[in-house]
Amino acid sequence: MNVTVIGTGYVGLVSGVCYAEKGNHVICVDKDVSKIERLRSGEIPIYEPGLKELADSNTAAGRLSFTDDLTEAMALADVVIIAVGTPPLPNGEADMRFVELVAREIGYALNGYKVVVVKSTVPVGTNERVRGIVAAISDYPFDIASVPEFLREGSAVKDTLNPDRIVIGSESTRAAEVLTSLHKPFTDQLIMTDIRSAEMIKYASNAFLATKISFINEIANICEKVGADVTEVAHGMGLDRRIGSSFLRAGIGYGGSCFPKDTKALIQIAGNVEYDFKLLKSVVEVNQHQRYGVIDKLKRALGSMHGRRIAIWGLAFKPETDDVREAPAIEIIESLLALGAIPRVTDPIAVENFRSLLNHPSIEWCDSALDAAKQCDAVCLLTEWDDYTKLDLKEVERVMASPILIDGRNAISKEQLEGTLFAYYPVGRPMMNIEDIAIHELI
Repeated sequence: MNVTVIGTGYVGLVSGVCYAEKGNHVICVDKDVSKIERLRSGEIPIYEPGLKELADSNTAAGRLSFTDDLTEAMALADVVIIAVGTPPLPNGEADMRFVELVAREIGYALNGYKVVVVKSTVPVGTNERVRGIVAAISDYPFDIASVPEFLREGSAVKDTLNPDRIVIGSESTRAAEVLTSLHKPFTDQLIMTDIRSAEMIKYASNAFLATKISFINEIANICEKVGADVTEVAHGMGLDRRIGSSFLRAGIGYGGSCFPKDTKALIQIAGNVEYDFKLLKSVVEVNQHQRYGVIDKLKRALGSMHGRRIAIWGLAFKPETDDVREAPAIEIIESLLALGAIPRVTDPIAVENFRSLLNHPSIEWCDSALDAAKQCDAVCLLTEWDDYTKLDLKEVERVMASPILIDGRNAISKEQLEGTLFAYYPVGRPMMNIEDIAIHELI
């Protein structure tokens, strides 16, 4: 099948490459000429395990190509996929300018029957707006459909090639048949529904997962006060099939491009129909507050933060990605700077992206976890990269001014800490060696 994917951001590029991997002929389109040239030369502008290898092999096989010419890309297309960004506006609503611009360009480039698919995360009713824009410009027949994406950064290729389910929203039997044929090689779990329900499934799914994260973080905060271990609590909960074990790992909260954006957008969608989504508002509030627990623990361990050297292990919002959008590290480091501390930061791949967001003169940029920890008063693990979780902590202890470890991801085991003097502050788990250091009043 001939597939045109408009937008070579995270969703568009991964989707395009994976459609090609399943034997389709795919053209990825982007208006950024320099980006297209980089893609043609084999450069992948995002970090995603396995993506470059698949892109290279499918380009070599002639199934994948890149262009900035939408009209050319649509000429032979059977399916045209809109995968452009929908960034949040200041009020939390999704910015639909790019989707609407692409819809107009599709209308002008249409040259025969196509199935136009919206894969971007969009508010309910967007597909109908796209249909109206295209129909107002072109007399050629077309159908509209919603096929939301559910990929996770860091495992996006795997998620796309082996999805739990694929949701197809369409009112057209012809479009449904085309999209069934396109997606059948990925999975038998094809969910056929109306367009508005498909649009809502994406937001509802992300909102529910965000809710699980905030819920277990609230439980972790209570565990700290009553002396329970949230990892044991989460394990016991997760064995209940009605609950499940996924997204029950306590820490410093979610980040990235999806959960923060989609939860706020759904709150706005509800508000637009005069519904106050109290539960989801609380989810967002809990998530924002959770990351400051790192600062509270540092204050407890050190007292005044002024002039303190604090190692920060991890800047990306999760491992196996260079995405720092809405990463907890942003607020944590900003708070450290406001308190007069000196952050020594490191990340395996996300340093440059983070530096583009926050490049304060007091930040010291380091090449490795051990380098960042040198002469530091404490270390904060914010992203559970293997580079950090598998370190020899005795070696880390030797280079630090004082052995204090704030584990924001509960990634360090009791066994790893044995034989060290680290004062260990996890999230919702028992602390270790706290009696061996001076405890100060919170300031």
